[in-house]
Amino acid sequence: MIDPMPLYHYMLKEMGPQHWWPADSKMEIVIGAILVQNTNWNNVDLALDNLRAKTDLNVEKILQLSQPELEELIRPSGFYKNKSKSLLAVLKWFNQADCDFDKLSAQTGSHLRQTLLALPGIGEETADSLIVYVFDQPTFIADKYARTLFSCLGDPTTNYRQLKQQVALPASFTYQDAQEFHGLIDEFGKVYLKNSEKFNGSFLSQFQLTTIVRSENIDNQR
Repeated sequence: MIDPMPLYHYMLKEMGPQHWWPADSKMEIVIGAILVQNTNWNNVDLALDNLRAKTDLNVEKILQLSQPELEELIRPSGFYKNKSKSLLAVLKWFNQADCDFDKLSAQTGSHLRQTLLALPGIGEETADSLIVYVFDQPTFIADKYARTLFSCLGDPTTNYRQLKQQVALPASFTYQDAQEFHGLIDEFGKVYLKNSEKFNGSFLSQFQLTTIVRSENIDNQR
């Protein structure tokens, strides 16, 4: 098991707070988390701007759109047919609880992640992103930047689930920590994880991961 705290604290010291996710509201985060799949954020911004101009990102207004209308609005994000289906299904799920995130969290309890994964178009990364940034619960987001970083630091895990299981979040790790850690990793990745030369010139090039023995105090399965 990997203790992420030394890495997190070192990155925070070197880079400062990142204040992720870049959005004005939690519902914008929900929509953005779906649109950003398999594309970059510049394309998502274009799609969000279209949606904002048409609906002000109001859930009920979005749900009143026909699927062809929605597809055209989010076309810049790519894969717009599948994303439109996913967006409508996910927003219907939120809307049935009046977009009350605390209510949904209470209803699903410890099954929140499984419930999110059962929604169309929601994979592990998107589910964990929503858990951290929308439902304010700590978990590790083992996205591509995270997998690349940990591989550079000596952990050879190759897929999302393997790395998530390897990183042991302590009980003291808050959702604010989870948000910052994810933001730090992704901002670091944009600059230093393009190639080995970039990484070797970074402040993490000589960093060594800390391993620990699993204990009852570790909660890594949220």
